[in-house]
This record gives sequence, C-alpha cells and structure tokens, in this order.
Amino acid sequence: MMLALNVVTTLCIGLLIGTEFAVSAFINPILRKLDSRAQASAIRLFAKRLGTAMPFWYAASLLLLIGQAILRRQQSGDALLIAASTIWAAVIVHTLLVLVPINNRMMKLDSDALSAEEQRAHTKWDNLHRLRVAALVAAMVCCLVAIGM
Repeated sequence: MMLALNVVTTLCIGLLIGTEFAVSAFINPILRKLDSRAQASAIRLFAKRLGTAMPFWYAASLLLLIGQAILRRQQSGDALLIAASTIWAAVIVHTLLVLVPINNRMMKLDSDALSAEEQRAHTKWDNLHRLRVAALVAAMVCCLVAIGM
C-alpha cells in the first residue's frame, strides 16, 4: 500500500512540477517571440486550459502529501512531509491571492494585441511563477527524501 501511495504521490507532484517548469522554461519564452496578436491569443488559450486543470491537480497533490504525512507520523521523515505539505499549501494560497487574478486577466485578453500593461502583467506573472516552481521543487525534494528514509 505504501509503495503505491509513494508512486502515485511522486507521479502526481512530479508531473505537475514538470508542467509548471515547462511553462516557465519553454512555453513563455517562445510566446515572447511571437507577434503581439499571436502572443495574446496563445496566452489566453494557455491561461484557460491550465487555469481549468491546475486547481484540481494542485488539490490532489496536497491531499496526497497530507496523506503521506498522516500515514508516516512519528516515523523518520515525518517533519519533511509536514514541511512539504506546508510549502504546497502556501503555494496554493499564494497562487489564489496573487497569480490567479493575473491569470484571469490573461484569459480575457483581446486577440488583437497585448498592451504594454498586459505585457507587464504577463512578465510579473512569469516572474512570480518561477518562484512558485522553486517552492514546488523544494516541497518535492522534502517529500522524496522523507519517503526514501
């Protein structure tokens, strides 16, 4: 049972982090090279698609981390699982308070072109997103070390 939970948790959070990393390292740099109209359209489409799927994926990941922490309480690594869960929860709060409002504006972009303000908002989102990815990686490292103990 624990092996299955370890595999599911690792896959769930690992694939989520991989997706978020791909957005930051590959998708957004390519979007910046598009003309303004194509960029606005692509940003709007990505914001809608990822904005729909990610809340469920983040919640499932948090529940798996909490499940790991509960099942491994008073075992070696339990503090790391609590840290991973806490980091993940903090990322969700940060996402809801800061990144989601920007993402919601990006979903409503006019396909004609990105204004200077919209470009600044997208750059701000991208910079904050990189911090989110770093925090998620830290949470995953805590989890992996804990389940490997």
